[in-house]
Amino acid sequence: MKKADANSGNLDSHNPLGYVTRRDATADTYRGLGFRCGLEVHQQLRTKKKLFCRCPAGIYQDGADYDAQLVRHMRPTLSEFGEYDGTALMEYKTKKNIIYRIKGETACTYDIDDTPPFAVNREALGIAIEVALLLETSLVGELHITRKQYLDGSIPTGFQRTAIIGIDGRIPVAGKRVGVRQLSVEEDSCREVSDVGHERIYTTDRLGMPLIETVTEPELLTPDEAAEGANYIRYLTRSTGHVNVGIGAAREDVNVSIEGGTRVEIKGVQHIRWIPELTHNEAFRQKALLLVRDELERREGDPKTWAPKHAPLSGADLAAVAPTAAGESSAAVICLPGFSGLLAFPTNPGCSFADEFSDRLKVIACIEKPNMAHSDDGTSPLPRATWQKLGKRVGATEKDAVLLVWGPAADLPTAIETVIERGRLAFAGVPNETRKGLPNGTTIFERVLPGPDRMYPDTDSSPIPIEEDAIEGTRARLPQSVEARQALLRAWGAPEDTHAYLLRRNLCPLAEELVASGMEPIAATTLLGHDVRHAMGDREIDPARVRWAVDAARERALTSDVLPVLAPLALREPASSFDELLTRAEYRRAAEKDVKAEIRREVKRSDVRRPEARHRAIMGHVRAMAWGNVPLAQVAAWVEEATR
Repeated sequence: MKKADANSGNLDSHNPLGYVTRRDATADTYRGLGFRCGLEVHQQLRTKKKLFCRCPAGIYQDGADYDAQLVRHMRPTLSEFGEYDGTALMEYKTKKNIIYRIKGETACTYDIDDTPPFAVNREALGIAIEVALLLETSLVGELHITRKQYLDGSIPTGFQRTAIIGIDGRIPVAGKRVGVRQLSVEEDSCREVSDVGHERIYTTDRLGMPLIETVTEPELLTPDEAAEGANYIRYLTRSTGHVNVGIGAAREDVNVSIEGGTRVEIKGVQHIRWIPELTHNEAFRQKALLLVRDELERREGDPKTWAPKHAPLSGADLAAVAPTAAGESSAAVICLPGFSGLLAFPTNPGCSFADEFSDRLKVIACIEKPNMAHSDDGTSPLPRATWQKLGKRVGATEKDAVLLVWGPAADLPTAIETVIERGRLAFAGVPNETRKGLPNGTTIFERVLPGPDRMYPDTDSSPIPIEEDAIEGTRARLPQSVEARQALLRAWGAPEDTHAYLLRRNLCPLAEELVASGMEPIAATTLLGHDVRHAMGDREIDPARVRWAVDAARERALTSDVLPVLAPLALREPASSFDELLTRAEYRRAAEKDVKAEIRREVKRSDVRRPEARHRAIMGHVRAMAWGNVPLAQVAAWVEEATR
């Protein structure tokens, strides 16, 4: 055992990973990696009730405000084929106490499986059919509800009810058609409040709310294509006007693989803008794991003969490493044969292969970080002599890596098992797993990737026929397609920076109404995409209130330059009358003759000699009187004429 360089062995000594930043990456970069990406986009539906009960949907609680608590311990069950799901087994190892904070207003006995499901919410089903048609999927003739195991505690019953609505659709991305594998309707899970040690806390306000999941084929070939695909699905679902918006209302699971790797799911991405960096870094993480695999094969040969060793550390021996494991009751030393230098191998910016072990210790053994140290770490507080002493306890040689793991005595057996299991997985390359995306563009381990064994039919629910009349009735009411809206914005010459906002907030129909009423397209899109956006941010926008402000200004013969002020005011103050809004905006009624007279007075008073400066000064004095009464372009022409 030795403190080895991260670039030891056959790994290139300069840039072993060949990492490039996303800014410097090109399409050839991703082609060379064999980058492939697919999306699972979850979107809450805006309904009055939940999906399988009659509790109200969309009423949220503070994590500290609840009427009762429920504690559960999850355990796996066999599938109908007699198999356990790997994710369920992993979650069972964690021995978590799952605590649910319940508000009586938003939860009922259905949520804890004490009551069978009610008939599926038909309002939600209608919205799901609308989205399925917009995605050009083939609708199923009969809805079959299945159960999907979730043993992380996010659903108290241990399973989620879900049903496929449509299959084999498509969306346009980067000039091509990307396949949509399926659209499903399902119930949402609980909101996590905290997850520390063996205790995980949830609120149940979001539980059971109707949700649709759009799953694409893995045909997105660059990180930017992945973001474009997610945005298109977002624009499409919001075009219905029947979905929730805001943090948590839409979440993306992003599946990434490279040539030689395997599917890794980045779970619950909150912001589409995170997707390019997350997928870029995940591709290089997988490349790093493949390089580690190749190096292990060169060093160790047959992984079946790989024999890690471990030994407990306590008493005086534990005191010797107290600066690292201070206050812990137990520790263990683990030898990973052939791993010398590999634990320090970079996998992502600021991350190394050792993080693959540390993350799993946090999740599976429930030992909070810091939870380990290793002999390859050049910044380790333990001197070389201490690492050599620890290595002797487990028979480590110069080619081996040594880990020191610490935590509560009850968690050490699981910790040792977790480290050894991750070491064995290194010989396979990239493990199938679910990871959590972080704002810095990197990811951390969340759980083993679920398999098909967690799905089975729901025996409490009968098949539901989807009537052709209902489909055709919905088809007749479909909104304009996202592609058509994008084409219209381009034809109007709408500012580029307004497009995403108008599509995201479903304001294109309102823009069309304003244009139809006589407003210039650029003025209408600028009003909504600049002025309203800056005033309202992510707050809900009431199109009727904007139309009211526009109509009221037109009825009073006010010029359109009042709208960038009055429309946002009308939205921010929904109870105010138009006269009150005019007062807030300091509007003063003035006739054209009054404005012209004011211009003449200002021309006489002005002692500015330079023509341009004089023009600006006079406009500045006259603007307040002219605002809303005379178009500013006309005022500028009058000033120009008066100053000749």
